[in-house]
Amino acid sequence: MLLGPLSINVDDGATNATLILNQYSWTKMASIVFVDIPAGTGFSYAKTEEAWISSDSIVATLAHDFVRKFLIDHPKFLKNPLYIGGISYMGLIAPIITMNVYEGNERGDEPKLNIQGYILGSPLTDKFKDFNSRLEFAHRMALISDDIYELAMEYCNGDYVNIGTANSLCAHSLQRYNQCTEKISINNILEPYCDDTNFMPCQEDDAFEAIEIWANGDNVQRALNVSQGTFGNWELINTTMHYAEGKNDTFCYSYDIFSSFAYHKKLTTKNCRALIFSGDHDMTFPYVGIERWIASLGVRVEIPWNPYYVDDQVGGYEMTYGENDFSLTFATVKGAGHLVPVDKPKETMDVIKRWLASPRDGDYYQ
Repeated sequence: MLLGPLSINVDDGATNATLILNQYSWTKMASIVFVDIPAGTGFSYAKTEEAWISSDSIVATLAHDFVRKFLIDHPKFLKNPLYIGGISYMGLIAPIITMNVYEGNERGDEPKLNIQGYILGSPLTDKFKDFNSRLEFAHRMALISDDIYELAMEYCNGDYVNIGTANSLCAHSLQRYNQCTEKISINNILEPYCDDTNFMPCQEDDAFEAIEIWANGDNVQRALNVSQGTFGNWELINTTMHYAEGKNDTFCYSYDIFSSFAYHKKLTTKNCRALIFSGDHDMTFPYVGIERWIASLGVRVEIPWNPYYVDDQVGGYEMTYGENDFSLTFATVKGAGHLVPVDKPKETMDVIKRWLASPRDGDYYQ
């Protein structure tokens, strides 16, 4: 559906869906290991009550342990370039996993892993800065007027998140901002608004319903060697873990990492390549916030903002930062929302393919 070798064809409806080859699968470019983590996501499960309890920091530790154990058990992959990847909320956790791998190599942990960097799509990096950037994004996209934006800028002291502590003039501007955006789909502002708590876009309902039907089929689970009786109904979104702005810890999960910015900063001192991509119509974690924290890393711009082309059309825009042995490419995908590979699979694949194949020089951008 997103990155793997197969997609769901729902032309005949969700109950009559069929599997088809995904022509834009990332597995055409790289060997990819997809991990259902923590226990309770996908087909993953725990055998003890204690093992069901997790947190952001626990996930970072367990994921690092998994990477090491997988490569030890499959030594033929040890020489392959290793990139840690994550999408959306995993933007908080993937940089920590990446840093753990680098630090393990520096400690002399054996075997040494061939870590090259990390790839993040539509990442959450800082729970204040990213949510805060929604107001500026709404202004850039003409969802709010100049006067609403300017009033907020003047009276909110740069805080558009903690409304409860706002003064009256700030609160008034944020109330108007909320009125203008409450019926906007934040996952993709171009798509219809869903008047429910569904995380996915409305127009994809058939496809996502079909995935749930398929994944809950006995024959599918047998083919995937899923241990029977280890979990209940397979769900696309586990709401007991899925994070929303301001959500408190649940009985089984603690959201104990507020920001991963410090880890991005540390990684700028490593021999490391990073790719950050974002849909330019994503209001969940808007590109303006991502662009701002990348600039805050203090790494010089090697190649300025430029368009890239797919089928002779602008697919989006890219810029690259670099210093010493560190390089970071930031790419937007034109017309995509939060689920970039769903909205624009061809353009997303083009970004990934060129970046993976590119050396650290300007040839990639010609």
